Amino acid sequence: MAALNLQTLAALFSLAKMRRAIALGFKTLWLHRLRSFLTMLGIVFGVCSVIAMLAVGEGAGYEAQEQIRQLGSQNIILRSIKPTGGQRMSAEQSRVLEYGLTYNDMRRIESTLPSVRVLAPGRIIRTHVFHATQRVDAEIVGVVPWYTGMRNLRIKSGRFFSALELEGNSNVTVISEMVAERLFPFMSPLGRNVRVGIDYYKVVGVVESELAVAQATAQNSSSTTGYAPRIYIPLTAAKSRFGETIMRRSAGTFEAERVELHEAIVQVDDVRDVEETALVVERILSLNHKQKDFEMTVPLELLRQAERTKQIFNTVLGAIAAISLLVGGIGIMNIMLASVTERTREIGIRRALGAKKRDIILQFLIETVILSGTGGVIGVIIGVTIPIVISHVASMTTIVTPWAPMLAFSISALIGIVFGIYPALRAANMDPVEALRHE
Repeated sequence: MAALNLQTLAALFSLAKMRRAIALGFKTLWLHRLRSFLTMLGIVFGVCSVIAMLAVGEGAGYEAQEQIRQLGSQNIILRSIKPTGGQRMSAEQSRVLEYGLTYNDMRRIESTLPSVRVLAPGRIIRTHVFHATQRVDAEIVGVVPWYTGMRNLRIKSGRFFSALELEGNSNVTVISEMVAERLFPFMSPLGRNVRVGIDYYKVVGVVESELAVAQATAQNSSSTTGYAPRIYIPLTAAKSRFGETIMRRSAGTFEAERVELHEAIVQVDDVRDVEETALVVERILSLNHKQKDFEMTVPLELLRQAERTKQIFNTVLGAIAAISLLVGGIGIMNIMLASVTERTREIGIRRALGAKKRDIILQFLIETVILSGTGGVIGVIIGVTIPIVISHVASMTTIVTPWAPMLAFSISALIGIVFGIYPALRAANMDPVEALRHE
């Protein structure tokens, strides 16, 4: 029992001693509060820059990955491209340049590959769409009813056209949000008609715009065609209304192009088979096309590449921000060395009164940890606030992950200890007699 009481008393004494050291540390720093504040600024800026930069990098990476995810990780996207070397023909020539994906390609892929779940062929014609006096330059996309599910497009209002409307060659359309905003700025588009050429199409639904998705695809596409707002009509209607041959006349010459399908989406049963299936699809198309008139995008590969890019980006941003923390640590060491010189006589008096080396080391380490810890807390608060401001002002996606503030604060505290060790050792190793003589 007596031994237990002695241990308890020793623990209480150590705790009281630590409290006095912390209180003395705060008092000493408060006596030079301007200098202490300026020293903390290095840590504050370092911590907040680490958090803010990582938040911006995380947000940018998230946006890029979300755009690619909308393409579908189980999808293989095929597009027709005009082969290089295509020449403009004179009016006397009757040849038509044929290229791109065909219905036969789709049948070959479906019959050859058991891993393919479904195909979604499509045609794209760029022209004007009208409603009353409003006009928009848009892409008329002829697709199948299951297109939205494969492309992860959300229906904002109404519905997508049905298989029955596809078979019946119906004049119905689903328009994107961008088209709805431009053609119907003050009314609901549902049930109203839009005109394309001489044909009228009834609007049955509104879907989210594919602009972000198209931009993600364009980054890895050799096609130079710009992307416009889209409206969707049944593939059968697109084929019968617009045909498969596109002609452009100019000053006695004309260009005639025949394209059966402008794009197609191949969906694979298992995400693990996507890359292998993509190689087989490319092989099938290459064997049946005399020249390279198609391109293939594999969103799964793009997603992995985006993840690697995000990791590199975050590493670079974190390293840049960590440099400012290092500079802040150097500032703490500099100030503490100056403080040791100023307090030489105080150190000598404490040593003469019985203070041990570890007491001197502890005192100076406590002061450096107070500086770095307080700066770290302020930096975390500012660092979490900056991404919120950026999101509101610049409309950018920023994501503050839980580990970012914890990492930044931990590094700041560690810097306080690491950069405080040398000044603390220097103070502890002073000769008490020489320190007492110091003026």
